[in-house]
Amino acid sequence: MAKKVTPEWPFLFYLCAKMKIDKYIGQNGFTSRRKAFVLIEEKRVTVNGKIANFSTKVNKGDVVMIDGEKIEEKEFVPVYIAYHKPKGIICTTEKIENNIVDAINFPEKIYPVGRLDKDSEGLILLTNHGELIDKIANPAFEHEKEYIVTLNMPVREKFLKEISEGIEIMGEMTKPCKVETVPDTKRLFRIILTQGMNRQIRRMCNAYDYQVLKLQRVRVMHIALGKLKVGEWRYLSEEELKQLFKDLEQTSK
Repeated sequence: MAKKVTPEWPFLFYLCAKMKIDKYIGQNGFTSRRKAFVLIEEKRVTVNGKIANFSTKVNKGDVVMIDGEKIEEKEFVPVYIAYHKPKGIICTTEKIENNIVDAINFPEKIYPVGRLDKDSEGLILLTNHGELIDKIANPAFEHEKEYIVTLNMPVREKFLKEISEGIEIMGEMTKPCKVETVPDTKRLFRIILTQGMNRQIRRMCNAYDYQVLKLQRVRVMHIALGKLKVGEWRYLSEEELKQLFKDLEQTSK
């Protein structure tokens, strides 16, 4: 079970913006968003007395009813977590062995932001703020993710130069990236990616006959793993969240 690291100053961010009707129904615990689509299609949902459609948005204070029964609005308190994922934990919400949700055992539903493969460890963010997930994880926005890689053989300069410029893996060219050796080591290097191809770093290394012995993500955007121990999680700080929302707002523009 993951160990909680209590923040020095818990930060709660309340959302008051409009939301689509299916999300509103799911968020307030009536049913899942998937089932909400069926209810909307069957014209069983009304907002302020009018039959809702798939594009209907709900404002705070609107009266939403399903089959004549009013949905009681719940206050949404978003959760933003940084977790040091151990090797062997799977980044899925499916009920399978060693899934990340059971590993953290958080009392509310939270979802991983992107993925970190089973054989890797390090920083992964989790949240119940759905809109944030795609804005961070979508490779189209080119947010930085930083890793430290341990190889089975000494790092060659030719290897670093070529992967920094982009190489072909799985029939596709990787984007240019930042790489450098870790000082006073022979088999460690640091790499910063802005894309997220499947097992990209491992495939890049394998293309040069390297085997990855350890792969650790140490940063997502400006949020660093720091001294968070394997298996521990913490809330994002006020400063981290302010910077995160600022960066995502600039990205969306």
